[in-house]
Amino acid sequence: MSNEMNRREFLKKTSAATLAAMAASLPATAFLGGCSTRIQSRADTVILLWMAGGMAHTETFDPKEYTPFEKGLESKHVLSTFPKIPTIVDDLYFSEGLGSIGSIMDKGTVIRSYRAADMGFILHSRHQYHWHTCYRPPQTVHVPHMGAWIAKELGPVNPVIPPFISIGQRFEVGEAEELKAYHTAGFLGGEYAPFLISDPSSGLDTVRPPAGMTSERFERRNQIYRELIKQSPQGEYGSDYQQESMLRAMEQSYMLLKSPEASVFDLSLEPKESFDEYNTGRFGQGCLLAKRLTEAGARFISVSTEYEPFHGWDTHENGHTRVVRMKQMIDKPIARLVKDLDESGHLDRTLIVLASEFSRDMVLEGRPGAGVRDQVDVPDVMENLSHYGMHRHFTDGCSLLMFGGGIKKGFVYGKTADERPCSTIENPVTIDQVHQTIYHALGISPQTNYVIEGRPFYSTPDGHGEAVMELFA
Repeated sequence: MSNEMNRREFLKKTSAATLAAMAASLPATAFLGGCSTRIQSRADTVILLWMAGGMAHTETFDPKEYTPFEKGLESKHVLSTFPKIPTIVDDLYFSEGLGSIGSIMDKGTVIRSYRAADMGFILHSRHQYHWHTCYRPPQTVHVPHMGAWIAKELGPVNPVIPPFISIGQRFEVGEAEELKAYHTAGFLGGEYAPFLISDPSSGLDTVRPPAGMTSERFERRNQIYRELIKQSPQGEYGSDYQQESMLRAMEQSYMLLKSPEASVFDLSLEPKESFDEYNTGRFGQGCLLAKRLTEAGARFISVSTEYEPFHGWDTHENGHTRVVRMKQMIDKPIARLVKDLDESGHLDRTLIVLASEFSRDMVLEGRPGAGVRDQVDVPDVMENLSHYGMHRHFTDGCSLLMFGGGIKKGFVYGKTADERPCSTIENPVTIDQVHQTIYHALGISPQTNYVIEGRPFYSTPDGHGEAVMELFA
């Protein structure tokens, strides 16, 4: 077997954090230092609940007029396929199927005025890249994920727990390479890359040697890995900085492997009543793991419903019935996560954000006047239930939720029109504002930047993003 094959086989057996560093295709440019000023923080940890695939605001947290299905119904008359239900907050309504989340809205804020960017032909991977990095692809450098910025600026809460953990997204499904493009620390280095856990039910497997491998053999492989990196030709694994960062990533993973804290990844240790409440599938178990990781000292945790083309929230057909299932997947686990962290005293210093790359509409693609190419064939008149639901990509009005981290409680920010197009009409929020709001909660300055390729590279483009201060109590 060749040396290259030996390397590949070895890397498959190493930790998820190291694999993330390798997947990033790290640039060979030198890391030249940065500029960051601390501000008073309101949170120590971020949990991003990622509704991958395009969650329709009118079907979830911003319900509009309900029109029940009937054969012969004109598509243009449908704004929402679910009736609205009350939440615990007076005069705040969500759509049917989200009653558990509605019951904890006295602990958080709903933002109803997020506007996704216009980037020409709408692609999920492009908009997801933009949401997670704040930069529009393509870029001349490998742009760090928001979680990597936070890991770099603040370091770990608990030095044994990886500061950036991504749960729920596989990379063997459609658009895998595009998904990898933003699951990276980019120029910040592999030690800040996401620790990848595709299936939370087997999370423990990511923090222990492969089954059947003796400790002596594992120790030998660990040593071989270090030697491969140190002796590799200049530029094979990036610059000297990147190589050193990869070695530090391996050291961090090795430390976790040997520590008692590794048990936090074992969901079988959770009491049965708690586990059953969360267990709606991989996403629900991901929320449970996020709870355990927060209490153990993680810094940034992403839990995804997972993006796979034409699955999940990517409702190009059977939109209504698909969203019924998605609500069953997310409603109880998210509510339990917020309650559990509140009861344990962690919610005040944990910022929970629920978001999606864009929204959906029955008949409109993109936003009014954008001239975006239509991608879905929706009949003017519905003949069967598969036509019922939001099938087209809509970027002019989206909903986000925020809990903890100094965010106001029982608060509604922004507004969309009650008639089609259900666009943002009050307090529009853009992606750089979302990022800076999160950074502000953590005490990270908007002027944070690192000099890459001879120019300052900011956490948001040109450092112009501003936090939405009205969201904070």
